[in-house]
Amino acid sequence: MQIGDKVRFLNATGGGIIKGFQGKDIVLVEDTEGFDIPVLMREVVVIDPVNENQVRRPNKVTLETYQPSVVKTTPQEEYKIEETKEGEWLSIHLAYLPIDVKNLSSTAFECYLVNDSNYYLSFNYMSRGENGWISRNRGEIEPNTKLFIEEFDKTELNDIEHICLQFFAYKIDKPFSIKNSYSVDVHIDTVKFYKLHSFKINDYFEDEAILYTVVKRDLAEKELHISGEEIEQAIKQKEGSRPRIQPARKKSDTPVQEVDLHISELLDNTNGLSSADILEYQLAEFRKIMDENKNNRGKKIVFIHGKGDGVLKSALLNELKTKYNKTAYHQDASFREYGYGATMVTIK
Repeated sequence: MQIGDKVRFLNATGGGIIKGFQGKDIVLVEDTEGFDIPVLMREVVVIDPVNENQVRRPNKVTLETYQPSVVKTTPQEEYKIEETKEGEWLSIHLAYLPIDVKNLSSTAFECYLVNDSNYYLSFNYMSRGENGWISRNRGEIEPNTKLFIEEFDKTELNDIEHICLQFFAYKIDKPFSIKNSYSVDVHIDTVKFYKLHSFKINDYFEDEAILYTVVKRDLAEKELHISGEEIEQAIKQKEGSRPRIQPARKKSDTPVQEVDLHISELLDNTNGLSSADILEYQLAEFRKIMDENKNNRGKKIVFIHGKGDGVLKSALLNELKTKYNKTAYHQDASFREYGYGATMVTIK
């Protein structure tokens, strides 16, 4: 590749002209709107080189073969879409794969959008930050393909705990059934990224992956279109019932109880709640579990609080040092299983 080559993106719609390079692996591509976009070299293909003798390469990966099936000889030529009967239903997934599965403690990860349907999707992939939602990738994905979304490392895991995928579906140059527009909120359990058994064999990749189903047979797993009354009712129901608590596998003679304090595990929806409200709800759940087990001498409880900005962890440690210092002692939970995101409490 060299400056001036015309390229097309392999895993996204569009392309542009090479304007420069960053290091050994990054190429700067100027798109049609004049923006310089940094892209991994392996994610672009030259379609109009400065050297006209350069060989052109295929640019698609299909769900059926995992191999490029069509070579575009001109930028305008379209590849043939092979539709399936099952593909008339929308089945959309997010997949996360480790780059080096043998080194989970330090490896980076890749995210893919999987479109298992006969429809084109115009999408926006977002994560929730402190000041609102941030678009991480957007564009169009073709029928029955998987699309590279982004690469991130362990330090960015907390940034993707709350993902939203918005999209609408359509076909080009043929009749189709109108589908809903989707806005689906997905909670990413970042603890799973530290556990090898979380990555499973799947239908879409040769490698094992963590797969989140966003839509299955036209039905969204979770949709954001919930009224204020429904949110208030859900919170009241949660306050009157026991939140979900998952026991950990027994690894010693002492049973270990695992309690996930992420607010998305305690409440179905937090719209309308301030940060202070959320923290107080998490602390109330922590106190409830501690009080229930105060007489269970030797009982071990792992509280998963996540790394985040450290507010919840600091609040828990303060409670343990003041209110529960005579009934329990604490330590960081296993880094191999939880990273820096959990505290283990043992009842005295």
